[in-house]
Amino acid sequence: MNALSDFGLKALRRLDPERAHRAAIKGLRAGLVPGWGAAVPGSLRTQALGFDLAHPLGLAAGFDKNAEAVGPLLNCGFSFVEVGAVTPRPQYGNLKPRLFRLSEDEAAINRFGFNNDGVEAVRKRLFLKAHPARGPIGINLGANKTSEDRVADYVTVLTRLANCADFFTVNVSSPNTSGLRDLQERTALEGLLRAVLAARDAAAEGKPVLLKLAPDLSDAQLGDVIDVCVESGVDGIVATNTTLARDGLASAHAGEGGGLSGQPLFERSTDVLREIARITEGQLPLIGVGGVGSAAQAYAKIKAGASMVQLYTALSYHGMGLVPEIVTGLARLLERDGFSRIEDAVGVEVTG
Repeated sequence: MNALSDFGLKALRRLDPERAHRAAIKGLRAGLVPGWGAAVPGSLRTQALGFDLAHPLGLAAGFDKNAEAVGPLLNCGFSFVEVGAVTPRPQYGNLKPRLFRLSEDEAAINRFGFNNDGVEAVRKRLFLKAHPARGPIGINLGANKTSEDRVADYVTVLTRLANCADFFTVNVSSPNTSGLRDLQERTALEGLLRAVLAARDAAAEGKPVLLKLAPDLSDAQLGDVIDVCVESGVDGIVATNTTLARDGLASAHAGEGGGLSGQPLFERSTDVLREIARITEGQLPLIGVGGVGSAAQAYAKIKAGASMVQLYTALSYHGMGLVPEIVTGLARLLERDGFSRIEDAVGVEVTG
């Protein structure tokens, strides 16, 4: 990390965490965060979900909820960016404070509640501010808190953004919208995915649809969800969202309500990822997310079955310089283990 980046991180940490996040978005839009133009080692190039990626590291949903900084984020070195969650109507979300730093744990708790500008604002930004052809853009699909038909909400967001996004993630695993996780129940999930996939076929044929899961499912629930994914024809799974667990935390904010992300989530989310890879036996591409803050942790997700990896919370502790650090570190780890291509390392812990 250079001195300027270190100074910027220290300044942001003096702010309330939600204000700091807002300042980071503004800084990206203003060009205050330098891009990363170095060549990416060829060993990291990968094919996943039909995309030709320079490397497997992308940005998770939640950082750029409203598609305000897609281009600058790609310039920082991410190979793909996921926007959202996006809902049909704008909504404020839950009352503040709703984002908490757990510095002792290198973690965060949020209870945002799908705060966003709504699908029309996101659609306008993606059309008017075309992102460079440097990587795919995903949309995290959400539902409004007061909606009487949440399935229709997911369909609406996909349909309205069909022409300005490259893939879609069905988010039924956020813990911050009442009743949302109930959509992971087998019958409800079957109906939801049927409707979303039909909308995709009508408006965005060929574009991947993924399902993002909670890390808190029982073994039986996880098995049901995977069965539904395979039977429905979903293109992939994102594992995992934030957790409601609070095991072993040291921070004074440990008791705050909401979803926990960051380092304490790493082991739990990776265990779920590994189990999905074991059950699916390579039938579905997997995106590993949860607690990634180093090249070693990104590599662990890949060996557990992830073709692509996402991060978010670690940026608030290490800054955008973490992106090239992880990418170059992955290349060194591959070389150390004798792999010539990143794809050769995917799932080696599961397949042996």
